[in-house]
Amino acid sequence: MTKQIYTYGNYLKNKFGCKVYKVGINISGFTCPNIDGTVAKGGCTFCENDSFSASTGEVQELKGFHLNLDSKENPFLNKQLLQLELQFNLISKRQKDQYGAEKFLVYFQSFTNTYAPFETLKALYDKALSFENVVGLSIGTRSDSITDETLDYLAKLNKDKEIWIEFGIQSIYDKTLDKINRGHGSDNVKEWILKSKKAGLHVCGHLIFGLPDESKEMMLETSKQAYEWGIDSVKYHPLYVVKKTALANEFMRGLFTPITEENYLDVLVKSIEIKPKNVSVQRVSAGIDDDSLLSPAWCKNKNNQLKNINKALKKIGLKY
Repeated sequence: MTKQIYTYGNYLKNKFGCKVYKVGINISGFTCPNIDGTVAKGGCTFCENDSFSASTGEVQELKGFHLNLDSKENPFLNKQLLQLELQFNLISKRQKDQYGAEKFLVYFQSFTNTYAPFETLKALYDKALSFENVVGLSIGTRSDSITDETLDYLAKLNKDKEIWIEFGIQSIYDKTLDKINRGHGSDNVKEWILKSKKAGLHVCGHLIFGLPDESKEMMLETSKQAYEWGIDSVKYHPLYVVKKTALANEFMRGLFTPITEENYLDVLVKSIEIKPKNVSVQRVSAGIDDDSLLSPAWCKNKNNQLKNINKALKKIGLKY
């Protein structure tokens, strides 16, 4: 008999006793220090910057306006707050109607959601927590883009709400991080994960399998280290190539070969096998089903991915 992996959905259901859904929010005006030139230019080699534009067009005049940690003012804060409210209302209603969602976590998803002046962040976080049936926040960010002031405020909010912070770990190897133009080293990620845990926050780590020139052993070592740092949840991603990226140029010139599905499944299953039982799983696959995908073809169909993942997991008595 197969046993279900401890998923994030399991964790939320156990804690809140009902269906809790993450509401993915994209706020205009947010960017990334690896795109705006603060630490690097062009972003990570696999990142197609346009793909992170806000999914709704309520605030057209924000186009071209970007915040960073040193921004002195934010003339568009009220419009961002409106954008937040409109997106939350639209998405949470759909989740309620289609999936029976009862409570929600507001997920600040695109770009780097601590990369703005503290007063802007405070206003957005407070607004999100004021919505009906919202039990907490999940904030996607980079470890080089958060301040102690923001971390302290999130720790304060965490006393009454469920506050998660999501860091892109990707790899523990600085050589790899340099190749993908990450803009920071693994010591920086480790430092802020440990600080976030010490502050009492819940931490989700994102891991990418199939990064340039990494062996299976390197990918598994990244998983081991991330678990040792004390992450509470994990997202596993295969690296795929989309058009209009630096990685696409490398792929077209024959300088990068994407991970095969067989190798991805092998690393994924082994990573799950060594995962501490208390670490929940939020994602086991990734891909894109449109003509922007260059390779690998197996990342095009998510249903096929999940079917093959479960086939591989079944061999060790697990299912997702």
